[in-house]
Parts: sequence; structure tokens; C-alpha cells
Amino acid sequence: MPDLFIDGTWRSALDERTREIRCPADGSLVGVVDEAGGKDTVEAIAAARRAFDEGPWPTTPAADRGDLLLRVADLLVRDKEALARAESLDTGKRLVESEYDIDDIANCFRYFGRAATAETGRVVETGTASVDSRVVYEPVGVCALITPWNYPLLQTAWKVAPALAAGNTFVLKPSELTPHTAIHLMRLLEEAGLPPGVANLVLGAGPEAGAPLGDHPDVDLVSFTGGLQTGRRLMAAAAGTVKKVALELGGKNPNIVFADTDFETAVDMALTAVFLHSGQVCSSGARLLVEDSLHDRFVDEVVRRASEIRLGGPFDERAQSGPLVSAAHRAKVEAYVAKGLAEGAVLRCGGARPSGPEFEAGFYYPPTVLDECSSDMSVVQDESFGPVLTVERFSGEAEAVRLANDTIYGLAGAVFTTDEAKAQRVAARLRLGTVWINDYHPYVPQAEWGGFKQSGFGRELGPAGLAEYREAKHIWRNTNPSPQGWFA
Repeated sequence: MPDLFIDGTWRSALDERTREIRCPADGSLVGVVDEAGGKDTVEAIAAARRAFDEGPWPTTPAADRGDLLLRVADLLVRDKEALARAESLDTGKRLVESEYDIDDIANCFRYFGRAATAETGRVVETGTASVDSRVVYEPVGVCALITPWNYPLLQTAWKVAPALAAGNTFVLKPSELTPHTAIHLMRLLEEAGLPPGVANLVLGAGPEAGAPLGDHPDVDLVSFTGGLQTGRRLMAAAAGTVKKVALELGGKNPNIVFADTDFETAVDMALTAVFLHSGQVCSSGARLLVEDSLHDRFVDEVVRRASEIRLGGPFDERAQSGPLVSAAHRAKVEAYVAKGLAEGAVLRCGGARPSGPEFEAGFYYPPTVLDECSSDMSVVQDESFGPVLTVERFSGEAEAVRLANDTIYGLAGAVFTTDEAKAQRVAARLRLGTVWINDYHPYVPQAEWGGFKQSGFGRELGPAGLAEYREAKHIWRNTNPSPQGWFA
């Protein structure tokens, strides 16, 4: 069956190109999907433009839009098993992680289903009896939604659900490596009754399928989650037509552990922070900053436990971590580790591909800890996006803050201490979009997910961001107009 969804119709790519999708765990063939080119994407943009300018969705009552999102949430729950399996086959992540993701995705649609009617406008006091003044919220228009491969459907939900709740139309381009759950979601939107042209799906690589989304004059907003260099190019392309742009471009996230921490909790969280989903998480706590007096004991325990993490495929119930997404990405991670060692980092565990027949066909790389790092090393500054932890020492709050902020990124991070006042002081000084205290990785739909510095910006980045998909319009109405007399 064709895989591109344009103007309410499933169709093949115009030039009939296809792409094989193979599981990163063992190289097995997952499926063959259509590969869009620029002309396909331009047609999808035109369909979204017509649906916004002429179709019913932007003027559909907010309550009805919310009801559709709630129906989609129910359909996601119904299809949870199939969706989780598809996500694991595309990404290689453990099935249990994919199952958690589908729960979060359904909750995201539920949240926006309810939020669609939560704020429709406000009255502005003018002090004049004959004037009523209102700010109303309207959809932005046609949204280009570009999502990454690490959390394919969750990142898609974070963009699609608020865009639809606000009354927009969109063109979705998922990563070319992980398309299957995006295809499934389009079928659920169709089943839920979304009008034709509102949701459009193009598959393929960024330089071909994604290129028109940045500079096309009929696109009003570009939302992108992915690498810094691609984000910069998209931002430059969008500048030509002054589009709204929302970017999440990754991070090099500090996890600060003070000597007065709850030791067992902090060790456990340090492992979760960096090795969840093989480190392929934008908010991964890949920089461990440990107070001098605790360093040796803490790092020894992290290394011991990291060395015992069991690798395996998505359906191996004993596995604790899976493969990286591709051969190219594993090579990038390997080069990152090699450069760190050349810069003087000390390898404490990992650092080489695992041996054994069960790993030969997949893209596995073990949990790796690089100790005795400093913030001037590229290994500390650059985002590896893999299961690699760098360790730095600090002495006191001031140095912890200075080191944590010494990066071009500002996405997320954490502070571990039993001193509540210290935790609050440090958190307040960190230039990060999200700061966890004595925890790592949780999020709630009510909170924005954005970043400082070159991690990106835009409230839309997280599931709370309905505002980025709406325009605020001030309507001033004079109920008793009369000549002004300026030039009488």
C-alpha cells in the first residue's frame, strides 16, 4: 500500500523511489516505504494550504477539534501493541520502552484534546465605555513538522496534537530511518474523521523531501527537532519569508552531584540519565559533574554498574539497553570516544564494540565512561548522542555552575543534593530550559520543553506549547464611533 498521505489520499512518490527500513538490532528487513522528493512535498504543502484557506478545520469549534484528539488517544491505546512493536523495529529500542512511549503519546493527545478549549481569548480593559477590546487566538496556518528518529512517535505527537488543537493544517516529515509509526498515526487521524488535506505525510531524507518545508512561501511555521547544523539551515531558509520557527537542537546536559547527595539515588539516576535508550535522548545527562570529595567513590560505583548493563534486541526481555540507530551513527559515537581519549580522558569502561554472534548484525555499542575530563575538551562540548558519559570534578557551588553553563547548549540538566536551599540556588543559576532536582528525565504536559542558547527555543517544543501554534489577535471595537476632529 502507498505510504505518502497527501490531500486525504494514500499515494506513491512521483518518481516511484522507495527505501528499505531495517532493524538496527539485527539488520532484518522491517519494510519498504515510498521515498518522497521535493515535488511530492510541494504537493503536500499545496494540499495543506487549501485545507487551511478553504477547508472547515480552522473554523471547526474548538470543542469538536478537542473531541477528535480524544478519539485519536483512544485509538492509540487500542493499537498500543502494534505501535510499540513498530517503534521498536524501526529504532531498535527495547519493547518495554516503546510501550511506555505509546502511553505518553496517548496522554499527549488527551492533554491537547482538553486544552483546545481551555483558553479562547481575553478581554482587554480600555477604560472607555464605548469600546470593547479583545485578544483572540487563531491558528497560525500551514505547519511544517520535522521529527527525529530517537522518539519518532512521541516527538510527532508533541507537534501534531497542539497543531491540530489550535486549528492548523500540517505537513509531517519524520526521519527517513523511522517512518512506520508516523504512517500508522496518519491512518488513525483518517479513522478519527480528520478532514482531507489537514494532515499530510511525506517520507524521505531531509535534502530531498524536507527541503521545500523551510523556504516555501505557503508554509507559516516550521517546527524541527534534530541536529544543530540542520536547525541552523532551516532557520536561515525560513528567514526569507519570516516564518515562525521552533527548534529543539539537542544538548550537552550537565548532571551535577554534590557530596551531600543521597548516594544510591544519585548513582541510579546518573545511569538512567545517560544510558536510557542507549543515550539517544536529547536531554541525556551525558556530562556528570561530581564534587571532588565524592568523585572516586561515586564514579567507581557508576562504572561498576554501567559495566553490568546487558545489551540486547528489542524483544530480549533480559536486555537493559539496545543498539544505536544506524552504522553511521555508531561510527560517529566511536569517533567521539576516540577523540576524547586523545584529548586525555581516561577510559573506565566500554569503549569498544561488544563481541559475540548476537551482536554482529546490529549496531551495538556498550555503556562507556570517560573520567578525568575537563570542560575545554571537545568530548565534553560536542553532543555524541550515544551511551557515553564524561565525568568532570568540581569544588563548590560556584564552580559547579560555571562548568555546567560552559557549553553552547542549554536544554536540560539536574542537581543532586539533600540541601534544598543549595539545590534551589544552583537551579536558579543554570542556563537550562529544564532543571531537575534529585531526579532525571520526567516531564509533564503542562510544562514547556524548550532550551536556552543553541539548544533552540519556542514553547511549542514540549507538549504544553499550544501558544506557538496560535496567533494572538487584538480586536478593538468602538461601539459609539464619532468624528475624531484631528483635521477639521
